[in-house]
Amino acid sequence: MTPLSPHEHPLPSELVSDWEALSARWQDGPLSEWLAMLPEQFNTGLSQTRYGDLPRWRDALASLPPLPTADIQLTAARVGLSGTTSPETMDALHSALMGLHPWRKGPFELCGLHIDTEWRSDWKWDRLADAIAPLDGQRVLDVGCGNGYHCWRMLGAGAAEVIGIDPTPLFVLQFKALQSYLQQPGIHVLPMTLEAMPQHLPVFDAVFSMGVLYHRRDPMEHLTSLKHKLAPGGQLVLETLVIEGEDNALLEPNGRYARMGNVWQLPSPGLTARWLGQAGFSEIEIVDVGVTSLEEQRRTPWMTFHSLEEFLNPSDHSQTIEGFPAPRRAILTAYRT
Repeated sequence: MTPLSPHEHPLPSELVSDWEALSARWQDGPLSEWLAMLPEQFNTGLSQTRYGDLPRWRDALASLPPLPTADIQLTAARVGLSGTTSPETMDALHSALMGLHPWRKGPFELCGLHIDTEWRSDWKWDRLADAIAPLDGQRVLDVGCGNGYHCWRMLGAGAAEVIGIDPTPLFVLQFKALQSYLQQPGIHVLPMTLEAMPQHLPVFDAVFSMGVLYHRRDPMEHLTSLKHKLAPGGQLVLETLVIEGEDNALLEPNGRYARMGNVWQLPSPGLTARWLGQAGFSEIEIVDVGVTSLEEQRRTPWMTFHSLEEFLNPSDHSQTIEGFPAPRRAILTAYRT
């Protein structure tokens, strides 16, 4: 299948380099079907008519200053560039990146500028890194990847190709800001949902779904879709909100939980594992369960809106503002047979 060129389907300028790289790698292989869909998906995902803030975010991206050559950090907690730069450049860098506020996933650091994000996403990586199969040489899909922090960590762990998908344009442009400095081949964050991908695309050696399942009305549909993206023997890494309880315990908050919308079902870890088995996965393991702390998710100068502390009962942090159990997250691994 010969993909359409950007001249036939003009693409958002931020994604032209992604198109060129993916075309070179995918046009003669099993991903060619998805490749043919990308021009329309790119234009929908970064549509200025749908997202009125896009011009402002694009201006911020365009104002990023050049930085001196420095060592690239993909295995440290703060993904980015080591080294230093002038105070004037630091001020320009800070101003440009603040134009992409709020920064939720991270942390990052560029030549001494610490992007102190809402989430200490490195803590989640530390909890799962030793529990998953090695990523060396693998093709990885990260569903609901946000600005791609964990995608960078996957690349640093040896993955050959990392594809992150997220429908939020701001997160895509935050990734492009980092990529403009790190310039790493084989890593892309694309503006779309899992549902926009071809239904059957069993080409990924590992699929990550972190912080997505509880936003799906039909969890089995989501798990089945994830399975259909995995090659035989491929690994799923699932991270999701859970509750304490027996294997059949389930909380249905009717769409709102900890001031988050579209939260439908919070199972116990055991029920989550059972769902994975029903979806056809094997070798299912619960590798971590823990309550989210106020140190892991909090307001910072890079994310000045409400955060976890405002989502909890002010007199009892064991409960959400709605009276449900406070956020507890589990990480599970499983394999497609």
